[in-house]
Amino acid sequence: MSIDFEFDRKHLWHPYTSMHSPLPVYGVRAAEGCELVLDDGRRLIDGTSSWWACVHGYGHPALLEAISRQSQQLSHVMFGGITHESAVELARTLIAMTSPSLTKVFLADSGSIAVEVAIKMAIQYWQGRGQPQKQKILTVLGGYHGDTFAAMSVCDPEQGMHGMFGETVTKQFFASAPPAGFERPLVEDDLQSLEQQLLDHGAHIAAVIIEPIMQGAGGMRFYSPAFLKGLRELCDRYRVLLILDEIATGFGRTGKLFAYEHAGIEADLLCLGKALSGGYISLAATLCSDEVASGISDSPAGVFMHGPTFMANPLACAAARASMALINENHWPQQVAAIEAQLNSELAPARALPQVTDVRVLGAVGVIEMKGAVDVALAQQAFVELGVWIRPFGRLLYLMPPYVISPGQLTRLTSAMLEVAAMTGICKGLHSPSHG
Repeated sequence: MSIDFEFDRKHLWHPYTSMHSPLPVYGVRAAEGCELVLDDGRRLIDGTSSWWACVHGYGHPALLEAISRQSQQLSHVMFGGITHESAVELARTLIAMTSPSLTKVFLADSGSIAVEVAIKMAIQYWQGRGQPQKQKILTVLGGYHGDTFAAMSVCDPEQGMHGMFGETVTKQFFASAPPAGFERPLVEDDLQSLEQQLLDHGAHIAAVIIEPIMQGAGGMRFYSPAFLKGLRELCDRYRVLLILDEIATGFGRTGKLFAYEHAGIEADLLCLGKALSGGYISLAATLCSDEVASGISDSPAGVFMHGPTFMANPLACAAARASMALINENHWPQQVAAIEAQLNSELAPARALPQVTDVRVLGAVGVIEMKGAVDVALAQQAFVELGVWIRPFGRLLYLMPPYVISPGQLTRLTSAMLEVAAMTGICKGLHSPSHG
């Protein structure tokens, strides 16, 4: 049975799309390994892991078998007053994989909600410690943490996508973005903006939230581990909690199991998602320390005030257990290192293109930054014609492929990136010569 594209165009919202002139969509009827199978039979190599989640590829037998087995036993049950094996064993695994100080696990149903949970935990913690005035969050410009309201409040208010919501979004405190460059040495002024905010407003700041090492949807910017280590020290000095948002970076994407490991630090609260379930069923987690849990439990409510209907869904937990088992087989370090080396080599020629402003790679992330905003519809059509699925945003063409991708498949992705980056008219408002 074919997809009714006309019905889709008239009635279905797609992410960040106008209903007056929706961007074109491409029908997918199957997915296998690192390939999407279109409605018309064409096969596209997936360069984005379905928004960075499907790190093991599609149709992985271990994940499918885990979900199938769980569905025959317990597909869903409320988590209030009930527990089940998949949730218990997943929590055990996450506690073992993350920092020693992170001992408590809250299982939610999306990354944005994991951020909401972390923010609520931080505010409730200080209520339990006799400082109810600590209600604000400090973060940096250039960040992105989700599309729900608390998450929106800590996204970049200047260059982000949520400015139209105005006064309905809580006003938080913002410091300068981390200076770009993973290898950049820390200099004295790098943390000055953050420290000034803590000096001025620390009495009202419950926590700092940041994406460690890589700012994702805010611009795919890499920054120094030394900056992150310095931020941890500032949080300790000024007595605020540190929330690390590893939803995009967790489980190997930057070359470490978690991006905070580059800096050798620990979080007070940690947000996980995306690759947690291998991208098969939506699931997220917020982990916290014993001290944070104790403060929350000492607050006037006496309990943590959050409880999603699909919290700790057994099917999602089963998928996550299988995904974590694959991660713990420890093939990903070699896979990610090989992807990084290939991306560095094969994207380097883009630096010579006149409409390209930067090329950067870290772990299994490769970015070509253009001088102008990319025409998404034009680029998407070109990529599909080249047999790949790459979804640009803003000024960026980027790759975050599944870890199981073959060198040949990755070469097809990087070749397509170079070809589209060289196209005439690919950047709105720029007129560059064609390079083939």
